Amino acid sequence: MTYTDSKEPDFIPTNLRIGAETTVELDKYNKISFALDLNKLLVPTPPKDTTTYDDGSVLYPGGINSDKSVIGGIFSSFTDAPGGFREELEEVTVSAGVEYSYNKQFSLRAGYFYESQNKGNRKFMTAGAGLKLNVFALDFAYLLPVAQNHPLANTLRFTLSFDVDAFGGQRKR
Repeated sequence: MTYTDSKEPDFIPTNLRIGAETTVELDKYNKISFALDLNKLLVPTPPKDTTTYDDGSVLYPGGINSDKSVIGGIFSSFTDAPGGFREELEEVTVSAGVEYSYNKQFSLRAGYFYESQNKGNRKFMTAGAGLKLNVFALDFAYLLPVAQNHPLANTLRFTLSFDVDAFGGQRKR
């Protein structure tokens, strides 16, 4: 399956994400949560030098062919970086964050996203706030890029949520 018009098909992005979160309750109303997330893109590493043939097929250095199955691409993504294991580690992005919550209604958040300079070089901090009223929640986040002239500079994100589970129980007839 392809989702581009190019003669050289791209792999559909697949991710392996591993994370952990812990919450410390300060008292009945206040809590602080800490989270860490590691993400690895499970597609083959694109090589720097390729040979493209007249029929559109591509041969990568070392004879690795671009005609891999999705499953083959997932498994090869752990061992195909030209720079070896060190480059494989560079393909992992790291996200960390902290959230303060008051009475399960108001929250303040801060986070950091890191991507290796050789794999995209996205590095930014986030700051945000949330407000929950009954079944509705409104969240706001602002991205603060670490680098100058970053494409994500001044990005604002808003989320409006509706909690259907907050109604609880069964309907009375």
